Amino acid sequence: MPERPLRRKLLRAAQAILLAAVIVFAGSKLVDEWGQVQNVALGLTPRWSYVLASCLIVFATYAVLIEVWRVLLTGWEARLRFGEAARIWTISNLGRYVPGKVWQIGAMAVMAKQRGVSGIAAGGSAIVATIITTLTGFAVVAIAGARTLRIPPLAVGLILIAGLALLAAPIALPWLGPIISRVARRPVTVPRLPLSALLITVFGSALAWCGYGVAFYVLAHGLLGDIPGSVPLYIAVFTGSYLIGFLTLIAPGGLFVREVAMQTALQSAGFSAGSATVLVVASRLWLTVLEILPAVLFLLAQPVRWRSPDVSSTKPSDDRT
Repeated sequence: MPERPLRRKLLRAAQAILLAAVIVFAGSKLVDEWGQVQNVALGLTPRWSYVLASCLIVFATYAVLIEVWRVLLTGWEARLRFGEAARIWTISNLGRYVPGKVWQIGAMAVMAKQRGVSGIAAGGSAIVATIITTLTGFAVVAIAGARTLRIPPLAVGLILIAGLALLAAPIALPWLGPIISRVARRPVTVPRLPLSALLITVFGSALAWCGYGVAFYVLAHGLLGDIPGSVPLYIAVFTGSYLIGFLTLIAPGGLFVREVAMQTALQSAGFSAGSATVLVVASRLWLTVLEILPAVLFLLAQPVRWRSPDVSSTKPSDDRT
């Protein structure tokens, strides 16, 4: 059918135009503020102990998110050792730098399946973790930034209601079975997710967003010294801009979109244009390195082999720690 290739081409063209518009907008702002950026950059005296501390906080946040994923797998009676889960999580995390975002979830599901995790548990846990983490992030933004970012009360209420709706997920998940069966063209039963696993996932996701925000606050202190605002502001700014970038499917890693959102939020919080731009650029480099480095180390230690699991690999690991 010729309509589908044409539709794909039009969609790709629209994505390219939108991404180009974002790049042009971000570039024009950077050119306009270049003088201020130079003045701030030339006066930087980074305190590397703060920068190192911010990196360690991010790695601790990764550990929380990895454990959250393991809890979801356990809820579906699947097991992965922490080291195996960390390897899969960090390597699949590179998929966010490919436009579309589904590559990250797909890679996580395939790699987990190769370690003996069932397809339902591997794919389902990746999707559920992404949904819960995203909705929890919006709730964190609403709570942490409602006052400083002037979020309308109605928006705060709607976000919190959506967050509370997560509690209905264990009831709703089995209903997805018939839908998935039609798509897969084979019988699929989606097991019920225990409420305890869901609550731990929500709490762990909120803790992780707060960890990212605290790390961002420490990084800002390390680079700029005295900075406006308190920790909740930085939690809201980082989380909000990250989510905006994540939900912009055409932007790999939220590139440029996240930066524009963060720049706007920081300036509204009292940063000068130059200081905000320096922090935005530095935070992009900082987080990119911290996302790529663990994955590269895991790949160097053991390259990924994209193959179907054999019979022996379908048996769950006896190690349940």
